[in-house]
Amino acid sequence: MTRKTKIITISSVAVAVIIAVFVYVRYFYVFGEGIKAGNLNYLVYKGYVFKTYEGILIQSGYRPSGVGSVQSNEFKFSVANDSLARELMKLSGGNVQLHYKEYFAPWLWRGKSSYVVDRIEAVYNSPR
Repeated sequence: MTRKTKIITISSVAVAVIIAVFVYVRYFYVFGEGIKAGNLNYLVYKGYVFKTYEGILIQSGYRPSGVGSVQSNEFKFSVANDSLARELMKLSGGNVQLHYKEYFAPWLWRGKSSYVVDRIEAVYNSPR
């Protein structure tokens, strides 16, 4: 191999590795995880090309949102697992604890939110 070919090969490999690390950290690295509790407002299945499950959990308490106003705490999340989403749809209106994982950015087929619920921790006052 000539010197020019070696430089091009090494540069190409370095760029490919940098892109792979960037994609992994941006879309697959779990930045944080935790549990949120509240009233499951709704969970819907929507989208044009990639249909995903999107939901809102209303948390108890209020947070100030400017001078003289209050706003409820909403936790917007996505659900990637179909069976979990069907189970959550049945619990709409009930109080639940949801375990979630936080990513830096959402994938199109994983949902619109960077918060992805992966399991139900507890159910209180189920509407069933």
